[in-house]
Amino acid sequence: METTLSPSEPLAQPLPLLALLFHEDALPDHSLLTAADQALAGNLRRAISDERFRARAGQSLLLHTQGKLPAERLMLVGCGPRPTNHASDLRAAAGRAARVATSVGANRIGIAYLGPDKTLSDPGKQVDEIRALAEGVLLGAYRFDRYLTGDKRPPAPAAGLTIFSRVADGAAARRALAESQETARAVAMARDMVNEPAAVMTPTRLAELARELAGTAGLEITVLGPAECRERGMGLFLAVAQGSDQEPRFIHLAWKPPSPRKRVVLVGKGVTFDSGGLSLKTNEGMLDMKVDMAGAAAVLSAIGAIAREKLPVEVHALAACTENMPSGRSYKLGDVLRSMAGKTVEINNTDAEGRLTLADALTYGLALKPDLVIDFATLTGACVVALGPHTAGVMTNNETLSADWLKAASAAGEEMWPLPLPARLCEQLKSEIADMKNTGERWGGALTAGHFLKEFVGETPWVHVDIAGPASADKEFGHIGKGGTGFAVASILRFVRDLA
Repeated sequence: METTLSPSEPLAQPLPLLALLFHEDALPDHSLLTAADQALAGNLRRAISDERFRARAGQSLLLHTQGKLPAERLMLVGCGPRPTNHASDLRAAAGRAARVATSVGANRIGIAYLGPDKTLSDPGKQVDEIRALAEGVLLGAYRFDRYLTGDKRPPAPAAGLTIFSRVADGAAARRALAESQETARAVAMARDMVNEPAAVMTPTRLAELARELAGTAGLEITVLGPAECRERGMGLFLAVAQGSDQEPRFIHLAWKPPSPRKRVVLVGKGVTFDSGGLSLKTNEGMLDMKVDMAGAAAVLSAIGAIAREKLPVEVHALAACTENMPSGRSYKLGDVLRSMAGKTVEINNTDAEGRLTLADALTYGLALKPDLVIDFATLTGACVVALGPHTAGVMTNNETLSADWLKAASAAGEEMWPLPLPARLCEQLKSEIADMKNTGERWGGALTAGHFLKEFVGETPWVHVDIAGPASADKEFGHIGKGGTGFAVASILRFVRDLA
């Protein structure tokens, strides 16, 4: 989508659709609203009253201007009450505007956020607002429609976007717009990976996509097959993989700029389909299991944007990609496996496979001598029970790193919440025949999974992000469509940009 910034008066611009975004306290007597109502002979205020539009989150109002304004259609979009951080509300509202633009066939959309002071909002805040508005529209226009045909294929999204801002000519605003375009591109790539059927997005296909990304973004790439993984002693990863007819692939993408300020390792869970193995899931439990590689999709997509932006931070993206399938070759309950780190693990649930693949990936990552490690995984249903479907759980061995990560996630508009790692829960992982078991008891399942991973990171600053809930959505909301969400990509990019 062609995206531009303009310092012009929004109501004076000829556009197929002009969207004005309000918080509730800005609605009653905003100067632009008054001007638009006067041009429309009072019909705007009348429509606001008739439709009970109060600028609540999720509310919108669409009018055809009948030639009384340069814009063909005027849309008011509610952002709800003003919170301390309203970037998330702006993204959602802008995403809703993008969907309406698509539904009415508008090939270009203009958008402006109107603050509560009867003017366009404070110039000091508009850089972040520009970023949020652009990301909202670009992501709201996303469609995964390659398998739809005929009348079921949705209309094309708008081809152009104009964001009205008084700081449109500033270097910071232009940089924010460029960053938002890269973020949206990377999130869309992650969404595409997750939305593909598991029969298409196999470990081999993920490796092919990683090679294509390496070629276009200037990344170094290493892809390990079963033999190379065996040579490195990746016993946990290979045990998960052995039940499938699809060969596993261990993907390592690296961005190595000159004189990097930090070295960061990003690890993503890459289980391209999770049946549960011999601990077989129910039919309902398997329906969404193509999403189980969302962590890998996030780190691979994010490193592409990091390289395109040429950020001065060395970043390594790792993904141990496999299926978890039942067969005569599957790893079994009671098996004792040896990890790449040399630790032995007794298996008491083959459906707790993600932590096994991550453990070997973390060990591989530590050999790169990073300053910090962050892993991303659709790891536990327990985290969804604890935090709901929209919020990721964050666990750590370093509170300073965790605080920096959560700050970046908040700025990126992604909901995350810190979870503890109580030492007493480690008792649940004790085994009588191995160094540890791969699962604990039912209660605190997200935390015992975090403890399991913590055993493989040592003293290296580490954050674990359980994205089991927000990795996919079962209905549209704002800039998020049904299916894969690309969750965590925006937070990774914000975090690395902050480091840079």
